[in-house]
Amino acid sequence: MPLEGIKYMHFIGIGGIGMSALARYFNHLGIKVSGYDRLATELTKNLEKEGMTIYHQEDLNLLPAAIKEKAGSEEVMIVYTPAVPSEFTERHYFESLGISVFKRAEVLGMIAKTLKTVAVAGTHGKTTTTSLLAAFMKEAGFNFVGFVGGINENTGSNLIIQGKPEYLLAEADEYDRSFLHLHPDRAVLTSLDPDHLDIYGDAENMIETYELFCRDVKEELWLSEKISELMRKTSHKSYGFSESSTARAENVESSGKTFTFDFVMGGMIIEKLPLNIAGYHNVENCTGAIALALGMGIGKDHIRSALIKYQGVKRRFEYHINNENLIYIDDYAHHPSEIDAVLMSIRKMYPGKRITGVFQPHLYSRTRDFGEDFARSLAQLNELILLDIYPAREKPIPGIDSHWLLNKVQINKKEVCQKENLLTVIESKDPEIILTIGAGDIDQLVNPIKQYFNPTNL
Repeated sequence: MPLEGIKYMHFIGIGGIGMSALARYFNHLGIKVSGYDRLATELTKNLEKEGMTIYHQEDLNLLPAAIKEKAGSEEVMIVYTPAVPSEFTERHYFESLGISVFKRAEVLGMIAKTLKTVAVAGTHGKTTTTSLLAAFMKEAGFNFVGFVGGINENTGSNLIIQGKPEYLLAEADEYDRSFLHLHPDRAVLTSLDPDHLDIYGDAENMIETYELFCRDVKEELWLSEKISELMRKTSHKSYGFSESSTARAENVESSGKTFTFDFVMGGMIIEKLPLNIAGYHNVENCTGAIALALGMGIGKDHIRSALIKYQGVKRRFEYHINNENLIYIDDYAHHPSEIDAVLMSIRKMYPGKRITGVFQPHLYSRTRDFGEDFARSLAQLNELILLDIYPAREKPIPGIDSHWLLNKVQINKKEVCQKENLLTVIESKDPEIILTIGAGDIDQLVNPIKQYFNPTNL
């Protein structure tokens, strides 16, 4: 279906981070945007403020009249997220009438066909890397549209548009093999840990799909040195911290929540680059973003000035309290490797401090598939508060719940807690560092925790 001539877009699951960026893009073009989402969130409220029509009840009577009347014509496009099952009322309604509904990734692929495409893929690290590339492209004056899998602190949005786009910058989602729709000109692959085994079946199939993505890159492909060996069948350059990488970070220093490092590639050295977000893993992400940016013709001065201004992405090692009495960090980490990266950075930055972690597992299948790995990662905490599993698109799996996972975690101080009881449980603690982690709706607990631990109460 061509995008020209569309006057109405309807999104089933509009509140997802990828769906909402796409909705914002078409809203920016002057197309009338509407959508359903299960929950009213800060994000959906912002979309409404931007002029979109959104509702939260599963009721066909709430479909806008124009969508009902003109669905099936060239004026209307229906977009859904794979997180919404086929039996969902709205999706079933359109499909039963023979009306085409499109995955978000398909629509992004349609946009990519008309633009030079830069993609960032990987099981983790891609949101920060994408947002850094967006900062570099913006500073260098590129005309582009950027779809980021998180809310940028600098812009307050997951969509970045500058000028009349010649480039598409996209966070390439591996779920449901979505990234195979992009066919990028340039790409970065940040990581390759087994995930989404409900889709891929096993790690081998997942790696083969990533290889397809990598072989599709037309001009330049950068891979983290950690996964370079796994992708030997692809033509690529590597980045990381070791001298064997094509590009690397050296002389990494941290001071509180900020880092400085030298970027080295061949005979080129860019000294003492500032990175105003915490986490050693983010130094690596930044190294990959710089390597790709240089290949696009973005200069050293633009990179440095963009980094000076860069404030990061919400829920990526995000500080909410940072004083001598208490540190509170919130992060989107929902895979064992991501939890490892966050905890490694915290341990290096704050040696000896006790970490109380609040974790909300995301998906029954992921919890089951990586139970032992989650247990090992979470055992690095001094104290664990485990919330119930966030189901997202899934139905419960018998025997798999947070108590099942808790029993595997080999630390003394651990408990399962209902979301509504979390503040009561936290009141009984005396934390030095609080860490909330997870990809479900744990973010709704951030402000209540902040309010409880207001520095005036300490």
